Amino acid sequence: MATDDLTLVKRVRSGDQRAFKLLVERYQRKVYAVALGMLKDKEEAMDVSQEAFVKVYKYLDHFKGDSSFYTWLYRITVNICIDVIRKKGGGGEVVEFDETQDMDLSEARIGALGSRLGTNPQKSALRRELAEKIQEALATVPEKHRAILLLREIEGMSYEDLARTLDIPKGTVMSRLFHARAKVQKILSEYLELDEAKSGVGSE
Repeated sequence: MATDDLTLVKRVRSGDQRAFKLLVERYQRKVYAVALGMLKDKEEAMDVSQEAFVKVYKYLDHFKGDSSFYTWLYRITVNICIDVIRKKGGGGEVVEFDETQDMDLSEARIGALGSRLGTNPQKSALRRELAEKIQEALATVPEKHRAILLLREIEGMSYEDLARTLDIPKGTVMSRLFHARAKVQKILSEYLELDEAKSGVGSE
């Protein structure tokens, strides 16, 4: 049975280097996936992943255990990514969403888009192109909305965990997630409709 995170944290604090290695091995792929999703650059994502774990090790005594270890780790990762984006000037050109706008959550789902490709062999070749379109769509989303979308869709975080990770109210989480999904879905829907019209795959 795998040792739980808090036990490993206690062991690291007592000087157990192997315990820290286990934490890194447990979360390095997820941290890298979040960083890559936000930065769209493999080398930068790798650098951020390494920096995140360096900070975790350095500031482990600041971790109070009020939330889960992975929530704390992802907060550090997202903050580093946002710093990188801002230093590159990548966040200034994007228009912010109005978070007070009414939400119809039934119209802002991403999962259904990928499932439209199904297992149809005629469409399977489009998956790589779709992945590229998803990255392009994410690039148009402000970094704070992008972070929420990635943590929710890739990591499967609950609204409560997202609120704790990003230190914002749950209502703000839901609003930002709605707008991020809506923006990405609009771009992907246009792509899928264009592709179906082009290939005739969607016809009976």
